[in-house]
Amino acid sequence: MNIEKAPKPYKGLAMEGMIASWYAKNTRSSLGEFQALARRIAAELPPCAAVLEIAPGPGYLAIELAKLGAYRVTGLDISHSFVRIASENAAGEGVDIDFQHGDAAALPFAGDKFDFIACRAAFKNFSDPVGALREMHRVLKPGGTGLIIDLRNDASSAAIADEVERMRLGAMSAIATRMTLRFLKKRAYSRGDFARMLVETPFGHGDIRAGGIGYEIRLAK
Repeated sequence: MNIEKAPKPYKGLAMEGMIASWYAKNTRSSLGEFQALARRIAAELPPCAAVLEIAPGPGYLAIELAKLGAYRVTGLDISHSFVRIASENAAGEGVDIDFQHGDAAALPFAGDKFDFIACRAAFKNFSDPVGALREMHRVLKPGGTGLIIDLRNDASSAAIADEVERMRLGAMSAIATRMTLRFLKKRAYSRGDFARMLVETPFGHGDIRAGGIGYEIRLAK
């Protein structure tokens, strides 16, 4: 008797244990970037907005956003280690965020629940990206907004080197981060890829803007 295995929800190495801890330590150096993005998001949120971050990792963006207002912030990650790390980080900062374990393509939330959904630096790793987009649409409230920020597949080595330099990492961490980004670029998407995926969802289309080594894709329901 053949038993079908559920599809793996995340491509690549599992971000657990020591790998998750290394990532959390490295990305903390980009705290200013998380703070700036949180301010941008907060500027367009209604009071007491419900916000979901998909794949928040160590939770830095969700935490910075929670500091800016009485928002109901939820984070969902496929990594058990990240859920634990993010929860500990939020407690340390004195903010109340509901970090949960789950799959982006099968969100454990009712429809029309969130005013805003963010997904930063993770979308390229989803095994079912179209499914994740459909789920984002389902759980967004009418009039809600989705924001995906991720690596471009045409990011140059020079642009990646410049981005890593801005992170101000130690020598070994900088080398590892450059290598990681160059590897991840192989599974990153093009503008056309995003456009084709969106056509397969109720979003239909999105505002896709290039900048630095990545894209920002804004989605409206």
